[in-house]
Amino acid sequence: MEHVKLHIPGPVEVSEKTFRAFRSPIIGHRGQGFKDLYAKIQPQLQALFYTKQLVHLSTSSAWGVMEGAIRNLVSKKVLNCMCGAFSDKWFEVSKRCGKEAEALQVPWGSPIRAGQVDARLASGQFDALTLIHNETSTGVMSPLEEIAALKRKYPDVMFIVDAVSSLSATKIEFEALGIDVLLTGTQKALALPPGMALFVCSPAALARAATMKDRGYYFDFVEFQKNAQQNMTPSTPSIGHVYALASKLEDIFSEGLAVRYARHRQLAEMTRAWAARYGFTLFPEPGFESVTLTCVNNGARPGGRVVDVPRLQKLVKDQGFLIDGGYGKIKGTTFRISNMGDETEATMDQLYAALDVAMKQL
Repeated sequence: MEHVKLHIPGPVEVSEKTFRAFRSPIIGHRGQGFKDLYAKIQPQLQALFYTKQLVHLSTSSAWGVMEGAIRNLVSKKVLNCMCGAFSDKWFEVSKRCGKEAEALQVPWGSPIRAGQVDARLASGQFDALTLIHNETSTGVMSPLEEIAALKRKYPDVMFIVDAVSSLSATKIEFEALGIDVLLTGTQKALALPPGMALFVCSPAALARAATMKDRGYYFDFVEFQKNAQQNMTPSTPSIGHVYALASKLEDIFSEGLAVRYARHRQLAEMTRAWAARYGFTLFPEPGFESVTLTCVNNGARPGGRVVDVPRLQKLVKDQGFLIDGGYGKIKGTTFRISNMGDETEATMDQLYAALDVAMKQL
């Protein structure tokens, strides 16, 4: 079957270099070879997360660590910041874990703002907060620095941040921001195959986890820390993912973080410009657009052009590219175009050319 290039919000396109590393011969996960591999990438992971803490590898999707954070860190009550399908789901996860939870719900397309969080935390009811930095369902990037500044006011509240589609595409300084858990997955901004999550915990988060008797087994943060100190994981890791991650980290630091961040911003601006040329508006509130994907308004909000999204998708797919037709309750009334991972101006221009051909046929 001929490959269709992915420009959906995840999984994203994986380079041949990364796949070659992913297919490396398997080694024993308790042997010195694996320990050496993990030890080799740990300093680069710490640089990527802007931390001196150990970065953990979880053989799971990011949702595993997201649920694990609830089980490890919520004793009293968790405030779930909700601005789209995935952040909304975190509230459901909290309840299914048997935790007392409260929703801070804003309209889809709007960001979470610090004032809204402050008003809820001021009640003193909460000992944890969840936030999705970059909500892929809506293309909204909430102002993380503004929200994280509240940690100084509420030091005992665990700040848990999902950066699945933003980490490595924009600067997120774990320690400087005072975050307690920062997590990401492999299949989005990191441009690796799906199936692994990365996360880091603050000393305060690890101390909290150690007091939680029902924190579970597979996602026990204390066990992750004990094993990482020996350059190991608590359970059998996906060794292919670790090889692929090592290869990707080489690419990231060869390019340079600042250059990588700037590239993502530039490509996002190019995609927004493409949408504007055809009379489309964007779904996110102005000023809070994602730098890794563009959520184009197609009737979900007043104003702007409206097209037959399934037909647009088919016309683009016929040329070898896959874009997304919207998610959840805004499926069809938005569509999404990803620029995250390894994309360049040249590769995005190829996509825009295919979109131009498709638009002429609508």
